[in-house]
Parts: sequence; structure tokens; C-alpha cells
Amino acid sequence: MAATHPIDQIAERVERLLLRHEELRRTNALLAEQVRTLTQERDALKGRLGAARQRIDLLIQRLPTPGVKDEV
Repeated sequence: MAATHPIDQIAERVERLLLRHEELRRTNALLAEQVRTLTQERDALKGRLGAARQRIDLLIQRLPTPGVKDEV
């Protein structure tokens, strides 16, 4: 097996690094999109939770107070 020239070794290593960089860049873009999607989902769920809390608070206010009889 012949020894490879140092320039060839460096060029091969640079190529591998460039491929790895591109792979990581794509992965990062996918992860960023997932974060955006999950953030939107979280915000929507927080909105639904707030609306549900308001409805529950209104229902609680409509409950009769213990010990107080309704007057007719």
C-alpha cells in the first residue's frame, strides 16, 4: 500500500468535514422547524386551557352558596 500524499489526506478530510457540516446544517433546520411547530402547538394548548379555566370559573360562580336558600 503506497503512502498517500499529505495534501490528499487533507483534501479527503476537508471533504468529510464539508459533508458532515451539510448534514448538521440540515439536521439543525429540521430541529428548528420542530421547535416552531411545538411552540405553536403549546401556544394553542395554553389558549384552550385559559378558555377552559374561564368556563370553569363561570360555572363555579353559578353554584349555589352552601347554607343559603334560593328565594322565590
